[in-house]
Amino acid sequence: MSTESQEQTWSVDSTPSARAIDEIDLNEFETGPIAKFAVAFAIGAIFFLVPVPWQGEITVPFDIVVSILTETFPDAVGLYAMAIIVAGGALTTVAEFDSREIVSLGTDLSAFESSAAFWALRVLGAVLAPVMFFKLGPGWLHTPSTGGFMWGTLIYSVGVIIPIGAIFITIFVELGGLEFVGTLARPVMNPLFKLPGRAALDSLASWVGSYSVGLYVTRNVFDRGGYNKREVFIISTCFSTVSIGFVGVVAATLDMLALFPIIFLAYFVCVVVCAVILVRVPPISTIPREYVAEPDPEIPFAGSPGEYLRFALSEAVGKAKKGETFAEAAWRGFVDGLRLTSLILGTILAVGLAAVLLSAYTPTFDVLGAPLVPVIDLLGLPNAETVAPATIVGITEMYVPVLLAEGSAPMARFFIAVLAVSQLIFFSSVGPMTMDMFSDVPVRFRDLVLLFAMRTVILVPLIAGMTHLVNALGVL
Repeated sequence: MSTESQEQTWSVDSTPSARAIDEIDLNEFETGPIAKFAVAFAIGAIFFLVPVPWQGEITVPFDIVVSILTETFPDAVGLYAMAIIVAGGALTTVAEFDSREIVSLGTDLSAFESSAAFWALRVLGAVLAPVMFFKLGPGWLHTPSTGGFMWGTLIYSVGVIIPIGAIFITIFVELGGLEFVGTLARPVMNPLFKLPGRAALDSLASWVGSYSVGLYVTRNVFDRGGYNKREVFIISTCFSTVSIGFVGVVAATLDMLALFPIIFLAYFVCVVVCAVILVRVPPISTIPREYVAEPDPEIPFAGSPGEYLRFALSEAVGKAKKGETFAEAAWRGFVDGLRLTSLILGTILAVGLAAVLLSAYTPTFDVLGAPLVPVIDLLGLPNAETVAPATIVGITEMYVPVLLAEGSAPMARFFIAVLAVSQLIFFSSVGPMTMDMFSDVPVRFRDLVLLFAMRTVILVPLIAGMTHLVNALGVL
């Protein structure tokens, strides 16, 4: 191992050779740990994966719980969101004063320390939260497409999603689910995406739950030495995906719900293709493979599918045997989720509100999109004047291009439906959340903008080809 002087980091100097099943000390398959893992796995799978009918749609229990809380108790959720944002700004300020020896409280608030930029953003969020909750200031700040959307939809959703999701994902992770899924996913994750198999769980949490939950898992594993900085950068920029449920919302908004399976399949292909390419080029390929905790990389393994399953069960049972109780895992997940929410929600509000206001009230994205009009025309897509700025404006909020494309020709709507959910990096939520959560990687603003541009360059011709194929098949 090696360390740096400024902040303690570790690096793995070499990768050991792969082991066969008979070279590994497998855990004993005892009844108690097996049952513990099985119940934890079932709880996580049911909550995040099992489709159920709800109000005329098919969704998952996680989405139902979040929807019930945000729609039934909007005032309570708003008050909670305001309180936790203000608390995050205040605690960050106190932590920064303590670290600068301006005040001394004798309490460990190191978890709330931040860079000067994110300290300012959290404080700005704390100032804005009461303004948004009480609808103070000019009306244009609170329209449904600007502050109303940012506060009543995104802030409410993220504020509830993280602590609720953290309860169930912590039970799943701490009692063997991470080891089981991660071991089975190794043959895919490493060759294609240069990631350990355990990263499949982060991606799965994003697909079926929320990118917020996926990033929570990533931070949790990173802090324990399960990921290095490059792996965190890959996961947060390539696999913090829009959930399946939200893809359905996009399809419905564009009057294409009947094409949901095709849109989702195209979206899945786009995410995979972008990840395969981008993990092999800068800026991702230049991020160091350093750990912020004692490294705990996966043991290289080679075997048949049956041996992989046996190894995965062994790893899961071993983790369940040493892991916490269900109550301990649930409580720790809830507390960690609340702390994380207090850290990032103010940043999301400050940056996200600026992004949607810039999109709504300035011609910035029309100007930036103008050079793309001939490109869209060349690709044979209709409504080029609408589609071109929509390919750029997604960096502010992924739902804005969808709203722009309403009323366009079917080919244009299909193109935007797939593009908007596939660009992944947007600054109403994912961008500031990633930069704030992983400031020790570090994830820089310029890198996220560059990756958004690179994804767009890859996606525009790819999705254009898909659009022509779907149209040729007579689906549009």
